[in-house]
Amino acid sequence: MNEPVNEARRALNETPADRVVGGVGEVLARSYGITDVELYQVDYRLAELLPLTEGDPITSPGHPAWRAFDHQSPIVSDGSAWIPVTMRGERRGVLYLSPVADEAEVVAALTDIATALAHELAAVSPGTDVYRAARRAQRLTLAAEMQWDLLPGRSRIRPSFSLAGQLEPAYAVRGDSFDWSDDGQQLWLSTVNGSGEGVAASLLTSLATHALRNARRAGLNLADQAALADQALYDLYRGEQHLSALLMQLDLRSGVMTVVDAGSPRLVILRGGDVIEQPLEAQFPLGMFEATDYQEQKFPLEVGDRIFVVGDGVLEATGQHTRYGETALDRFLRRTGPMEPLDAVRSLIGDLRAFVAGDLVDDAVVVCLDWLGPQP
Repeated sequence: MNEPVNEARRALNETPADRVVGGVGEVLARSYGITDVELYQVDYRLAELLPLTEGDPITSPGHPAWRAFDHQSPIVSDGSAWIPVTMRGERRGVLYLSPVADEAEVVAALTDIATALAHELAAVSPGTDVYRAARRAQRLTLAAEMQWDLLPGRSRIRPSFSLAGQLEPAYAVRGDSFDWSDDGQQLWLSTVNGSGEGVAASLLTSLATHALRNARRAGLNLADQAALADQALYDLYRGEQHLSALLMQLDLRSGVMTVVDAGSPRLVILRGGDVIEQPLEAQFPLGMFEATDYQEQKFPLEVGDRIFVVGDGVLEATGQHTRYGETALDRFLRRTGPMEPLDAVRSLIGDLRAFVAGDLVDDAVVVCLDWLGPQP
């Protein structure tokens, strides 16, 4: 059973970037007699599964494709299979295959092939627009195009943590963003509550994100990362433009969180079913003044803690002349306990859309982090 998997991996390595799904399809036809192969990618709003080549978008939550995507397990029904296409927790979509025998060994091999496909899609996507273009249900604004290309991904899983984030309105987001990186010992996470309109807002956030990355990759501590980004923004905008950010560093060996609150989005902890607002030392937004001296604060997490970071666009969302607010947010966050972080983020965004009866007008960023315990 390993030979078809190995053959599929060779095909992925050797097939041109725009044809990797077709290359896998040829292997599946020879090995299993599978004649119908289609990749369905999840769109930017996490609301539709869009076909790469042909077919209709899948929007119904009860569809086998969505069940496979939501539960991250293969679904075989009526001779067809829906296999999650996921890499290190980053859910790209599902692979539709038909006909498929409902046999454990076959399904296991197809799951391995779908995972290999996810890795290859991540590798080839920077060099072709085929996959990015196919996963949008409508045109992105220029500002949104810049923001999505800035992100590290939408979800990440390691033995010690699980992480997810989302931007709204997905096709027209301007300045809100998030970023993360880990090295097996530390997880760095930043959430930006942007300011301004259109491309100007995206440029401001892009400069701050790259400044933070530059400082992080130079090995600077969290306070110095904030100071470098602050100075980069001030040097260019002289205080006329600034943005709020929350910088976090989680020690994966101890569970100690280090934070710099630069006029930040709101941070809450879901612990044992209760919502706890972690007090943070408010400091100046990045770029507001020259040479701001930022201070770090530390607090321990408990195994099983869930951390939510939300921007102003969540709390200020308005429907029927009523503000969403902290009470509604806390009530909804309690309901996300059994969900995986990406599902929790998607559910919160869905609740906001229902509250405003459509797409959000202002930017909203949501990040969810589960602390699962010390890194082995």
